[in-house]
Amino acid sequence: MPRNLSPRPSATLFALVVLLGGGLAGQVRPAPLPRWDLGSGPAPVFARPALVPTRAGAPAAVRWYHGLGAMGAVALVSLSDESLREELQAHRSEGKDDVARVFKRMGEPTVYAVPALGTIAAGVILGDDRVTRAGGRMTAGLLTAAVVTNLLKPLVGRRRPAETGDAFEFTPFSNRDSWPSGHTAMAFALATGVGDELHSTPATVLLYGAAGLTSWSRLNDNRHWGSDVLAGALVGITSVKLMNGRWRVFGISAPRFLLEPGAVGVSAAF
Repeated sequence: MPRNLSPRPSATLFALVVLLGGGLAGQVRPAPLPRWDLGSGPAPVFARPALVPTRAGAPAAVRWYHGLGAMGAVALVSLSDESLREELQAHRSEGKDDVARVFKRMGEPTVYAVPALGTIAAGVILGDDRVTRAGGRMTAGLLTAAVVTNLLKPLVGRRRPAETGDAFEFTPFSNRDSWPSGHTAMAFALATGVGDELHSTPATVLLYGAAGLTSWSRLNDNRHWGSDVLAGALVGITSVKLMNGRWRVFGISAPRFLLEPGAVGVSAAF
């Protein structure tokens, strides 16, 4: 049997929250005041600077054909689900199991909830509404990913690879819950949420790399098929991009209160 690791995530998670809160507070600044030519007429009336940076351009529109293309990619990957599983299980080792045991934690509530809720708490303690809303966006994205994943699992009803050798065994509206991978969805939701708020390429690369290893851990542990983890990654990324205002999905936009102070409501355009 593989030996048990004794990781101590508490200190690491605390450090992540502190760094995230400090990084957001340092990077999210009020917009600079506009300049004007004193000789060209009266100076404009100044409004209070926005508490969140203005996003460049409108959110990217995700339309039905993007969704169709994504599902086509998942279907294509599913054709190699059985061969991928056989290859990974044939080369499974104790060392790989140890690595998988560490990285699968990124898809568990005790890990992914801490940065999001910790950022909200940091914003409240610091009295910085910008940081609080950043944590709200991350939390909303994680919740959306969790809801979508848990609605799809029983609806699709796919059997896990540990239960069957047939990758195409489905029992809709059952307790079969292989598709999509929940750990993968939440790991990519966390990576996307934190990366989009920090605006740091090295941090984003590391976050997505860790999320990718979470996906691999589910394959190594024989808990999911390859197409399960791809679908989970798509759910996680899309959920967060919708909630943080970077994507408009099928005409649905993020709640305005997550994007700007004092705003309420949601919008949809079909």
